[in-house]
This record gives sequence, structure tokens and C-alpha cells, in this order.
Amino acid sequence: MPEKMLFGSVIQSQGAPFVAYVQKVGGYVNGEWVEGIKIPTDMLGIILPLSNDDLKYAENGTYTVKEKKLLTADQIPEGTKIEHNGQKYTLQAFKDYSVYTDVNIYLLRWREK
Repeated sequence: MPEKMLFGSVIQSQGAPFVAYVQKVGGYVNGEWVEGIKIPTDMLGIILPLSNDDLKYAENGTYTVKEKKLLTADQIPEGTKIEHNGQKYTLQAFKDYSVYTDVNIYLLRWREK
């Protein structure tokens, strides 16, 4: 098997900042359940438009031109809310290339404000 292609350093030097609202898991406080909160976390990534092939039908529906592809060295849970350049997205798993590279690739579903 070929060695992994390492692009993490490219993301660190060339990536754009975005905010991920990471859900902190709730827990019991004094015997009562307290809901988790969403913590805004500054991250770096490369955010690209989807290619024509990406815009075709996929198993989870049709993509539009407002959806984006996110390449990041971080692992982000599916369903995390993302904000970039005033646009809001919901992160969905896109494709798993962890065998080939150190970069995680996600689909960002655009959501209205």
C-alpha cells in the first residue's frame, strides 16, 4: 500500500479560519441532567465549492451550488454547525480518505440564516 499523502501542513499554512460550534456533552449535576452547550471553536480548513461530479445525486439527496467541501486536519463530529464568511452550514461526513491522507474531507450543507 502507498504511503499517506500528508497535507496537514498545507492546511495549517494556507487554510481559512472558520468557527465550529462543537456540542459539549451534557451530564448530571447534583443528580439532575444538564443539557450540553455548543462551544464556538476556531479552526482552520480549506473550503471549496463542490465539483460538477459532487453536484449530482448522492445517497443522501441532491446537492446545490451553495454546499461546500471542507478539508481539515481536525476531526469534527457529523452534525456540527459551521460558520464561514457569514454563511452557516451543517457538517456532514463526505468521504473517508483516511487510508490515503491525513486530511479529513467533509460536506458542508448550506442552511438558511
